Amino acid sequence: MKRRKFLQSSAALSIPVALNGMSVAHLPYLAPLGNLEEESDRVLVLVQLIGGNDGLNTLIPLDKYDRLMELRGDIMMPQSQVLGIDNDMGLHPQLSGLKSLYEEAQIGIVQDVGYPNQNRSHFRSTDIWTSASAATDLEATGWMGRYFDEAAPGFPEAYPNPDNPDPFALAIGNTISATCQGVVANYSMAINDPSSISTLVESEGGSLPNNYYGKQLAYLRNTITQSNAYSVVLREAAEKGMNQSSLYPEKGANKLADQLKTVAQLIAGGLKTKVYVVSLGGFDTHSDQVIDGDPTQGRHATLLDTLSEAITAFQDDMNLLGLNERVLGMTFSEFGRRIRSNGSFGTDHGTAAPLLLFGNCVQSGILGTSPEIGAEVGVQTGIEMQFDFRDVYGSLLQDWFGLEVETIQQVLFPDYQYLPLVNDCSSLSTSTSNYWLERSVEIYPQPARDHLRIQFTNPNPGPGILLIHDLQGRLLKSYQLGNLPKGEHSIPLRVNDLPRGSYLLRLRLGNTQVSLPFLKH
Repeated sequence: MKRRKFLQSSAALSIPVALNGMSVAHLPYLAPLGNLEEESDRVLVLVQLIGGNDGLNTLIPLDKYDRLMELRGDIMMPQSQVLGIDNDMGLHPQLSGLKSLYEEAQIGIVQDVGYPNQNRSHFRSTDIWTSASAATDLEATGWMGRYFDEAAPGFPEAYPNPDNPDPFALAIGNTISATCQGVVANYSMAINDPSSISTLVESEGGSLPNNYYGKQLAYLRNTITQSNAYSVVLREAAEKGMNQSSLYPEKGANKLADQLKTVAQLIAGGLKTKVYVVSLGGFDTHSDQVIDGDPTQGRHATLLDTLSEAITAFQDDMNLLGLNERVLGMTFSEFGRRIRSNGSFGTDHGTAAPLLLFGNCVQSGILGTSPEIGAEVGVQTGIEMQFDFRDVYGSLLQDWFGLEVETIQQVLFPDYQYLPLVNDCSSLSTSTSNYWLERSVEIYPQPARDHLRIQFTNPNPGPGILLIHDLQGRLLKSYQLGNLPKGEHSIPLRVNDLPRGSYLLRLRLGNTQVSLPFLKH
């Protein structure tokens, strides 16, 4: 049987019986991290924004502000209240916490992420995002599930075991994550409060009939055994883990913050789980996205305030716990909203939208250009895609979890294109001069076509050089800048002769240097 056919015909068994406060359907066969890089302790936190987030009301293109006022003026933020982050883009005023993280180089934004042939059904588009399938294909497994299948051949037999006591993935809430569905079973475990999980009474065993009933009973026995094993591990991690941030709101006031606080507690407690999935619902803002007469208030403003408060507290916790170079987070939503508002102070299902990455090891800044707003914008028109979401997934698998490109092409899709989303934290210089150079340098446009410009502030007078490398480290171009005075500089470069792809631009000033990735289209 071909692999794809097998994937489409396989599914985990489930029985509608409650165990340990969780449905058996939500407690599949589980496994800890298998044959991935043994020295890697990196963690990925996925934040699902359920309902379809309005990207144009989240990351606001100030260079298109007048045009957007014509198309969605009843829901547009007053320009004076937009939190500007560069000359062209600004954040919703409720995202002040994320703006601070952006200024501290702990936020990366990928513009207009989506997929070809956008499906505007919540259910189908969510399935596409969690499975990483093409819009025209049906895939029974999740993208992280296929990643884990590559890591643990033979799963789910013999898991957990003494060498691998922890689950692969945790979904904080009542439902396992479709993202983590493997060929045979789902790798995620759904939990709410890890400290309150109790053990279950196990049967004494005995032979089972070789029929459907016997297989179901065997599954139930194994589920109980695994549930008890993971209950012990989770309780121990919850008891050991102590949150350090004072920015978390009171319990119950921000459900996403509550989830992320649990994630931080378990990581701090030593749990070796690699993937956590949390969620925030309510983004299907067909009406009352804003309040009539005050676009700064309304359903979307409340949701963005919740998101910003939760991520800001979590990242503060990671920094205080010393986990800031181990943990990386990513938001995703099934689609963005349409460009035109709909007359009900809301927006309807659209296409592409910005995606946020957070952590100390993200490539900070904005990848991509300001969204295109055409001369003719119909009631159905959404934002055109700049980046395929599967390239975002694959780039995280490559740079964060160390997968080979060939494996990523098998797990995701053959046309995978690398995106520069992650920094090598271990190689970052801590010198004062390098710090200020990294904070001042900027390259644009992203992606580049014929020309690229680099702007920076030289902290001390001295010689400068620009180098362009490919991702294999080969030197392709070099530019001697001569002796540069202290102060601001803006240098244009021609890149029209470079093939389409990803590159590194290295700037050397005296004894300091910084490397920045860029895309050539």
